[in-house]
Amino acid sequence: MVLRMKRLRPGAEPPQRQTAGSAGFDLKACMEEPVTLKPGDRSTFCTGWAVEIPEGCVGLVFCRSGLGVKHGVSLPNCVGVIDSDYRGEIMVSLHNHSDAVQEIADGERIAQLVITPFLRAEFTETDELSDTV
Repeated sequence: MVLRMKRLRPGAEPPQRQTAGSAGFDLKACMEEPVTLKPGDRSTFCTGWAVEIPEGCVGLVFCRSGLGVKHGVSLPNCVGVIDSDYRGEIMVSLHNHSDAVQEIADGERIAQLVITPFLRAEFTETDELSDTV
């Protein structure tokens, strides 16, 4: 699968895998100045990129374990969803759950993007469901 992407900000570093076995592409912050997150603070970060996700797939934005486990900084919504028809900039919201001030710098890896297929389901109302075993 080849993903088409468009650079929206000068200096934006493209999403990339760190190893051949990486499921996710690291997303990096693209900004002019570092952002300080005090304990309990939340901020949204630009990545500088828009991506064309194929129909039948979804982009899932996950926390990087380095930020979450080591520093207590994670996505406030746990997982971001990028639909295949979205063409705007990929933005990442981060929340500082720790008791320490955290600084996010330009070019810092802030999240990871995983592209995966999904099942398109439809709901129908019924009077009965199968029993739970």
